[in-house]
Amino acid sequence: MTLDDILVEIKNAENIAIMAHEAPDGDAIGSSLALCLALRNLGKNAYFLMRDDFPENFNYLPGREFIVEDSDIKNFDLAFVLDCPTIKRVNMELRKYFEMATVKVEIDHHTKNDMFADLNIVDHISPATCQILVSSFEYMGIEITKDIGVCLLTGIITDTNGFRNTNVSTECFEFASWALEHGINLPKIYKQSMLTMTKSKFEVQKLAMNRLEFFADGKIAFTYINNEDDKALNVKAGERDGIVEIGKSIEGVEVSIFLYEKEKGYKASLRSNEYVNVADVCFNFRWRWTY
Repeated sequence: MTLDDILVEIKNAENIAIMAHEAPDGDAIGSSLALCLALRNLGKNAYFLMRDDFPENFNYLPGREFIVEDSDIKNFDLAFVLDCPTIKRVNMELRKYFEMATVKVEIDHHTKNDMFADLNIVDHISPATCQILVSSFEYMGIEITKDIGVCLLTGIITDTNGFRNTNVSTECFEFASWALEHGINLPKIYKQSMLTMTKSKFEVQKLAMNRLEFFADGKIAFTYINNEDDKALNVKAGERDGIVEIGKSIEGVEVSIFLYEKEKGYKASLRSNEYVNVADVCFNFRWRWTY
C-alpha cells in the first residue's frame, strides 16, 4: 500500500521539504504545517517552503517558525506537495526542490489530478487534504498532537466552508469531536479562519459584491477584482478568500465564478452547488483555474 511505502521513506529520510499550491488557502497551509510538525516530532529536518505572504487570519496556527522561502539544502531526501492537483500550481522557484528530491510524494483531494509524484495519495471523495492526513497519520501510527490537530481542523473547516458544503463527511465531525475532547478550541478556530476579517478584506468583498452579475437566468454568478483594486484597497494575502462563496450562497445560483488579476492574466475560482462539476469545466478549458 502507498501509505506503507511513504512511511518507509519518512523513516529513511533526514531532510524533508513540504510545498503546496500558490496563494495557499486554509487547507494548503493547515495540511503543510500539520505534516511539518508531525515530521519534526519524528526527529526529521522538515520545512514548509512557501513564497507567498502568510495570511493574517491564520496567525494562530502553530509551526510557522518552520516556514522558509528558500533552503540551503538543494537535494532533499523526500519532498511532499500537498493540496495541489498539478505541479504547475507550485511556485516556479520552489518546484526545483521537488524535482531534485530523491523521492517525491503528493497528497491531494481534487477531482482532477496529474498524479505527478513517485507516490500519490489522491482521495477524490475527501473534502480536504487535512482530512486525508487525519486518516493517514492514524494508519501510520503518527501521533496527532494538539498543535497538529489545530492545523488539521483549520483545513477541514475552511475547505468545507464551515461544515456547510455538500462534501462534508461523517469523518469531519468525528475529528471535530476528537479535537474538542482534546482541548482544541473549535469555535475560536472557526471564528478566526471563517468570520474574522480585516478592513481591507471587508472592502474587497464589498467591491466584489457590488460588481456581481448574473447570467443564464440567474444560474451563474460572476464577479472580479483587478490589480488596481488590490493596490487601492491594500489587499493582502488570503483576503480574496471566500469571495467566490458569496455568489454560491445566492438562491438560484448553481455556479459562482470569481476572477482576480495576477501579474500575467487572471486566475479563476469556481464553486458549484449539487448539479455542476466545475472540475470538468476547468479541465475542458485547460486554464489554471482553482476548484
